[in-house]
Order: sequence, then C-alpha cells, then structure tokens
Amino acid sequence: MTELLKKNITAHISLSDPEIGTFCNLFQHQIIKKKSFLLREGEVCKFEAFVVKGLFRVYHIDQNGFEQILYFAIENWWITDIDSFTNETPSQLFIEALEDSEILLIAKKEKEYAYANLPQIEKLFRIMTQKTHVALQRRMIDNLSKTADQRYLEFSTKYPQLIQRLSNIQIAAYLGITNVFLSNIRKKIALRK
Repeated sequence: MTELLKKNITAHISLSDPEIGTFCNLFQHQIIKKKSFLLREGEVCKFEAFVVKGLFRVYHIDQNGFEQILYFAIENWWITDIDSFTNETPSQLFIEALEDSEILLIAKKEKEYAYANLPQIEKLFRIMTQKTHVALQRRMIDNLSKTADQRYLEFSTKYPQLIQRLSNIQIAAYLGITNVFLSNIRKKIALRK
C-alpha cells in the first residue's frame, strides 16, 4: 500500500529505509467510495492525503451555484485544503471521490511529529508546496491570458490520463466554461483533423 508513497517521497528527498518506514507509519489507509466526500464546505480539513488509487475533484461552489474545480487528483498526487488544514478554519472547498478510491491520510499532529523527528520531511513538504504554488500561478496566468480553446488543448495534452476519466461537465467546470462551449471546442478540433 505504501510503495507508491515511498516512490513519491524519494522522488523529492533522500531518506533512509527506517526513516521512510517511520514516516509511512504515520498515515492511515482509507477506502473512499465513488461520490463520497473527504471534505465538505464548512468543515475543518484535518488531513493531507496521498492518492494511492482513484480520482478526486477539489472544488468550490460560487454564489451563483456554479461549480469551480480547482484541481483533480489521481494516483500519486496529494489532496487537501491547505488553507483550512494550516489555519484550522472552516473550508470553502469540497473534496469528492469521482471513482472508488484509496488514500493514505496524515493528520496535522502526525505531520508535526514528522517535522520534529524527521527533518527531511519538512523539506519534502516545502518542495511540494513550491511545486503546487507554481502550478496554481501558471493556471491563473493561463486563465487570464489564454482562450478557452488554448486552455482545453493544453489540459488534454498535459493530462491525457484525466481526459479519459472525466466527464465533459467536469472538464468544463475546471476550464471555467460551459459544457456546451466545451462541446463546440471539441467539434472545432475534430473538424481540423
């Protein structure tokens, strides 16, 4: 169960086998059924989770009732509401399983233990936070400066494994467009081929 997590860790930092074992033992394994929520708006996020199997969406519902998907998480990705987790405040987000999934959860107390006893773990989370920040910044710039067509093409090129697993409605919500507009984009692309 923890082999994928170990590979994820060692892709970012070097730890001895005992240190990796100690860190992995701080996680709790959970099976999450499709359409189940890990987190709902208003709850305090008490975990960071590593996706072992499955697919999740992290989203917000705006004042008009529209879904705004921040990101998807598949195998070998991490999910959380970092604001709620860090500041222990009510979440503005929902985290929902789109497929039957398996995750490894680490609670704040266990993460703090890892920081205190395994100094390299702080480096691991700093690196991951920086990568997440870069990805979100790039996404914001893309949303401000690129057309919906360009954003769709980049998404489908960058994440072909997601395109096969998501509905048009979910992709449209991620891109910030309507399902009808996404269908039109796909038709235009198909006609060009």
